[in-house]
Amino acid sequence: MTEIFDPSHTNPSPEGVGPSKNAAVPLDASEEHTLALLAHLSILLNLFTGWLGLIPPFIIYLAYKDRSRYVAFQSLQALVFQLIFFFASGLLVGVAWAITGVLSLVVVGLCLVPFALLISLAPLASCVYGIVAAVKTNNGEDFKYWLVGNWAKDLIK
Repeated sequence: MTEIFDPSHTNPSPEGVGPSKNAAVPLDASEEHTLALLAHLSILLNLFTGWLGLIPPFIIYLAYKDRSRYVAFQSLQALVFQLIFFFASGLLVGVAWAITGVLSLVVVGLCLVPFALLISLAPLASCVYGIVAAVKTNNGEDFKYWLVGNWAKDLIK
């Protein structure tokens, strides 16, 4: 597996220049993995609070973006993934059930109930994907969300 960032996950300093007083202290690998885990698992907060799962990856990104590119990448990915997949799929579920309800008045909508039920699983599927990301990053593996990872990587360069 090719790594998204260098194995040390830290920002290199120029040669011959020592750390300054204002330089951010790099995180060690276990701290990076824990912060990435928390950023990805925050999607579970959305199941109980609606939208508060967006706050932890955003705070982690802002607090640690200068100390670890790995944490910045993973937390930004988690934030963008939640915005796009969790909330977009929730909106899609609402639209599907609204259409099903309206069309049920003319009996056609009753045929759409199985599709609406299937679409209703999309937010749960995004939670499962977030848990997979959390487990992989906690185990020290690089994880990149489908469709979101490359975009997040370009944002932090």
